[in-house]
Amino acid sequence: MSALLFIASLTRLTAQVPPGAAGSWAQLSRDAGRVGKPAWRPMLRYVAALHQKATHPAAWPFDYEWEDLGPGYVYGNAFGHWDVVHEALDVLPSYPEHALHQLLNDVKNQEPNGLVPGSIYMPGGLSGRDSVRWNKDTQGHPPLWPLAVQEYVHVTRDSAVVKHFYTPLVRQITWFENNRKVESGGFFYNDILLKKWESGVDEGIRFDEVAPGALACVDATSHVYALYTIAAQWARQLGLDAAYYEKRAAELRAFIQTSLYVPADGMFYDSWAVKNPALRNLPSESMWPLVTGAATQAQADRYIDTYLLNKEVFLTEHPIATVGRRDPKFELRMWRGPAWNSMAYWAARGCLRYGRRAAARLILEKALDDSARQFERTGTIWEFYNPLGGKPEDVKRKPTSKYNQPCRDYLGHNPVIEMARLYDSLK
Repeated sequence: MSALLFIASLTRLTAQVPPGAAGSWAQLSRDAGRVGKPAWRPMLRYVAALHQKATHPAAWPFDYEWEDLGPGYVYGNAFGHWDVVHEALDVLPSYPEHALHQLLNDVKNQEPNGLVPGSIYMPGGLSGRDSVRWNKDTQGHPPLWPLAVQEYVHVTRDSAVVKHFYTPLVRQITWFENNRKVESGGFFYNDILLKKWESGVDEGIRFDEVAPGALACVDATSHVYALYTIAAQWARQLGLDAAYYEKRAAELRAFIQTSLYVPADGMFYDSWAVKNPALRNLPSESMWPLVTGAATQAQADRYIDTYLLNKEVFLTEHPIATVGRRDPKFELRMWRGPAWNSMAYWAARGCLRYGRRAAARLILEKALDDSARQFERTGTIWEFYNPLGGKPEDVKRKPTSKYNQPCRDYLGHNPVIEMARLYDSLK
């Protein structure tokens, strides 16, 4: 069968979890009560219950039960973006069937051109919305879902599920190549053009001064590099030709290592900051070459030692500060300094990819220690945290809106159960 005919045969996204591997909410609760430090477990059990509370029966446009971002999300019931990836990872070992269903839901409404919707806003929740809506043409989201599929395969040993996701992956790569490719190399997010925050980093400091244009973003380029590497792996597994994806991955890896890196700083930057030192800052998005494996070992070690483990940059009391603490643009405002547990998780995974187990364990421990302290004090899990260890209530969200405090009971960026599991594996 040709690759084209093979892809056409995989349009129906249905998959079955292997017998005995479905899991349950009860299993998630049990597991949450025995991982990590004892001081973390009240918070972890609370998050396990919150996952179940945030899950709704199957309804259009989803084929399976779907999990929202958390009942405290100020914009009401919503599904998708990179939030659903974090939620799937958090429940995966305990309830793989639910995790798989979220990943299938995520790609189910992919547009014919390959765009995977950012957030699908559903009726209900704090917004009182009475209909379904989502952006179908100008705004995607960070394509981390293939990494979660990889984790699902690793946990369940169900490699057959790859055939259900290969077509959406190929289509999404095509969409990035047609809509987010930079002629001189790399890929971009539309933050630089429309400021719709497709990158997931709302009002990120990188776009404060840069002139609009199709310029390579370090996060988008790293994310597409991951798509190429996974596509090559899945193609080989399915008996298809992987040469194109292998070639593109190699080209993009070289581009990241040379054109998005400043040796004098030991730092990865967006293309415009590489060319203009005046535009260089310390955003945590610079870590994505490590997370995806695009950095060299030497580049990764230097980045970890100089930035990730530096208390004046990203290793704040609650890591990872989304803007380095010593950066003049650091402030206690959403994505411009505050710490998101999801980013601590990805930073730890980046450290592990390069064999830095102690660094990964330290980042996870500090993030979970402070999350548990704030849970004991407030009885909730917060959208993001004060990187200096203070109260999340004192951190600003969006001063220009009526929602100027981190959301409570927010799951989308809190894979804390998975973080505790990962921490345990590093003992």
